[in-house]
Amino acid sequence: MSKGLKLTDILVTIIIALIFGAIYKLWGPLYGIVSTFGLQLEQLLYGMWFIAATVAYLIIRKPGVALLAELAAAHGEFIFGGEWGITTLIYGLGQGFFAEFIFASFRYQKYNMVTVSLAGLASGIVSLLIDVYYGYIGDLAMWNLLMLIGFRLIGAVIIAGVFAHFIVQALEKTGVTSLVRPATSVDYDALDQ
Repeated sequence: MSKGLKLTDILVTIIIALIFGAIYKLWGPLYGIVSTFGLQLEQLLYGMWFIAATVAYLIIRKPGVALLAELAAAHGEFIFGGEWGITTLIYGLGQGFFAEFIFASFRYQKYNMVTVSLAGLASGIVSLLIDVYYGYIGDLAMWNLLMLIGFRLIGAVIIAGVFAHFIVQALEKTGVTSLVRPATSVDYDALDQ
């Protein structure tokens, strides 16, 4: 399989990203509703904003896809009128880059739940660093900050890791991904690891 991105890979990645961009726009109000319960419970939902990178990577399986997907999804959310404005693009760039770093550290040869969970975790970490830069979390009490960090990272692993893995596993079984790349027994074995 060629490591470089073909036009088809880019277009499929952007379509995936735009779908998630629309989902991100719809996810924002749900995040706001859950935040009314307090105790940082909304952070458990935050992992949804990292899922474009992991789903696109599991489907396309090439270098650069995670970064492209996350950045394009952030653009999609921004274009669809996301409530966080231009900062969405900064988050998308950081989250995509950190996910890409994880995939690169495995030399783009691991397509399993652990790998995408680590990528989700890395995206969660960079989102926290960007939050610190913007001053969103600097004034929280230590107990509250620890809850925010813990819940965000748990949500990142569950949604961008486990959930993304099961989404792509279901797509693999339908044969949809064979439009992008032929599925082999190695592909199915990689999803079971």
